[in-house]
Amino acid sequence: MKYRQKVGYISLALATIGLSLSTLAADPVTPNLTDKLSRLLKQEMRSVQSAMATIHVSMVTGDHEQVATQAQQIHDSFILKQSLTKQDKKDLMSAVPKGFVKLDKDFHRLAAGLAEAAKDKDTQKQYELYNEMTGSCIACHSKYVSDRFDGLAEQ
Repeated sequence: MKYRQKVGYISLALATIGLSLSTLAADPVTPNLTDKLSRLLKQEMRSVQSAMATIHVSMVTGDHEQVATQAQQIHDSFILKQSLTKQDKKDLMSAVPKGFVKLDKDFHRLAAGLAEAAKDKDTQKQYELYNEMTGSCIACHSKYVSDRFDGLAEQ
């Protein structure tokens, strides 16, 4: 695929995300979380942020092994897979809407797909999945964490 065509697809995807962001706003979930869950989610997000940065560099340098490792780490960091007590899980489910859980599950599913694409050394698929993951981050932060990300809050 030619560079200009790729840029066009990215621009279209971002425009679509931008248009849908204006209808996404919901009450932030952060105030509803217990201290423990807030701490765990922040820890997970810091890990995801670091891994996404490493994946980007690894993709553009063709380091498929590093992409696979980092993407798998993102997949495995899924908060619902962590050792939460029954009460923690109950608290989490009462604090966040189903849409939040769906976005989170979808994000981690994309990460697993990215790990597979990296194992297959399919750079194009890695690129596509990484872009979908980025769009998922923007959508979730815009809708559910707008209290922490003023630049993504509904205008």
